[in-house]
Amino acid sequence: MEHVQDHGLRADSPLMNMSNSFLGDSGLLSLSIPGPTRDSTYYISDGNTVLLVENTLFRVHRSTLTKDKSAFETMFQLSSETDSVRSDSSMTVPQEGENDDNPIRLQGDTANEFRALLWALYALPHELMVVNTEDANCTQLVNLARITHKYQFRSIESWALGALHTHYSNPNAFDSLPSSHPPALPHPHQPTVEAPSPSLVQITELAALCDRGDLLTSAIARWKRQIGEGKDLALAIEIGERFNLRSMLGLAYNGMMLLGKSNWDQDPILSREQKIRLLSGAYSLGKFCDALPTQPPPISHSARCTNQQRCNKSWNGLWKAVLETSLQLMPGMQREDVLGRLMLAESMVKALMEKEIPSQGFLDGMPHCRESALLATKGPGEGVQGVPSGLFLR
Repeated sequence: MEHVQDHGLRADSPLMNMSNSFLGDSGLLSLSIPGPTRDSTYYISDGNTVLLVENTLFRVHRSTLTKDKSAFETMFQLSSETDSVRSDSSMTVPQEGENDDNPIRLQGDTANEFRALLWALYALPHELMVVNTEDANCTQLVNLARITHKYQFRSIESWALGALHTHYSNPNAFDSLPSSHPPALPHPHQPTVEAPSPSLVQITELAALCDRGDLLTSAIARWKRQIGEGKDLALAIEIGERFNLRSMLGLAYNGMMLLGKSNWDQDPILSREQKIRLLSGAYSLGKFCDALPTQPPPISHSARCTNQQRCNKSWNGLWKAVLETSLQLMPGMQREDVLGRLMLAESMVKALMEKEIPSQGFLDGMPHCRESALLATKGPGEGVQGVPSGLFLR
């Protein structure tokens, strides 16, 4: 302090008073960091193991955590062997999990996830039955499925995933879900705030992580609806690439490509490699569209067809006329919108077959193969997802 006073600062000066309020006796900045807090529900008085998850202490029964042949059974066996070695060597180190000062620390989990696990292990039957009702807490089920997968509670994991699939099998179940939640700022001394509902990204990640095909199919169906509405295209590309979901990935790339290069360059999610893939796909798609009118989908001729050559010629002419007319009927449709053009072609061929519009003689040469031609247009229509996938993901 004499050094400070030599520079003209008195010990009772305002600056020194302010400094002293921040500096302890050691002269170092002293911060008050909150210690772990006990969970209000699952710090059980007669529990025999204390665990620390994030900044929350849980006190539960070891026998409960070892149910379902979970990984905790192996974990506790190894811990007991270590404690036995320490006892033989006369070491006085307290047993891990014995008290709040020496808890078992679970890394990579959130307090909400561990709380969901304990809910499933300790809940009464009527409390568990709620998962099959409209009042099911889907965020809790997502947390439960994730942590039971990690610690190998196989039957509980299957139960939680089954409940989620039942809930999200409802076509409208995804309508209220956000595509993603904003990332939370990491803070080691604050618990993770639980969102009111899981996001579409979380459901997709969970289904892929747990290899739950039925739940993943429901999630992908929702992504395709989002893509069809032009929403969250870059996010769909990111998720599609992360989990190799080619059926939605091609659609997402195609939708983003139709927005134009100026939109790609401004999107903060797209990587440089993804933008290059969009450029390459746009070039390939342009060439594909140029050749599309002259490359009709093949038809399977009827057994009554007497002249397949004439039939093929008529079909080729009809297909070319339909593709060229589609751009005239929909002047706002982009030439590269191959999905839109194929679906419009299917509608026009169907209208021709049902005589809703004049055929102008195109059907005269294929009297017995008209139904086959309609089925051929449905081939590209039902498999349109494969068109952009093949062009963007080669």
